[in-house]
Amino acid sequence: MQTGLTGKTALITGASRGIGRAIAEALAAEGCNVVLSSRKQDALDEVAASIRAAYPQVGVLAKAAHVGEPEQAHACVEAAVAEFGAVDVLVNNAGTNPYFGPMVDLDVARAEKTVQVNQFSIVLWTQTVWRASMERNGGSIINIASIGGLSSEPGIGYYNATKAAVIHLTRGFAAELAPKVRVNGIAPGIVRTQLARGLWENNEEFLNEHTPLGRIGEPVDIAHAAVFLAGDTSSWMTGQTIAIDGGALIRSSLS
Repeated sequence: MQTGLTGKTALITGASRGIGRAIAEALAAEGCNVVLSSRKQDALDEVAASIRAAYPQVGVLAKAAHVGEPEQAHACVEAAVAEFGAVDVLVNNAGTNPYFGPMVDLDVARAEKTVQVNQFSIVLWTQTVWRASMERNGGSIINIASIGGLSSEPGIGYYNATKAAVIHLTRGFAAELAPKVRVNGIAPGIVRTQLARGLWENNEEFLNEHTPLGRIGEPVDIAHAAVFLAGDTSSWMTGQTIAIDGGALIRSSLS
């Protein structure tokens, strides 16, 4: 099946490592130009050089931006449109979790940061790309949520609440932006990333034993789904969030 992504342009937030980097690499492999965004330009430049070397046929632009700052988001999208003419795919991937512990002890500063990065950024970048490109040209938006938005876990309850909001925003924007733009989400389980390190680093054997498919996830597992959602292979799909978790959400029914 053909994805139809050759010659299209994708903008990925949080693209300097982990899931975001894997998605950028997978889209480039499909012939898609990629615009890489995250906070640190030097990290983006390293990823951009790697993608250019591996896929010289695609265009690559690295533009640093804080995902929750409107002026920086606008500058990044404007640069993407100036370079490639449009943004056909937006991947809202950037996320953070600055607090681990009971929600009754959560402070305002870390609560606000979590919402700004995980939740408000979805609204900000979707608005910006819609107005700059997708309102005229259409496209596909992919929001990276979490299975935490579909379940309850100790210690990361507020993070999970923002990811539940991402799932709801995905449905809301899908309704608002149809039929020009499709909006779908991915809810990863525990994936081997820096953000999730505290969940898997000293716990991997236990997690593997208690995951139906026998292992934690790798960034490429999520990237494969992003390619599906970005391209023509999912052309009759919007408003959905796919859980990719090795079967973690069915653990209770199997125990």
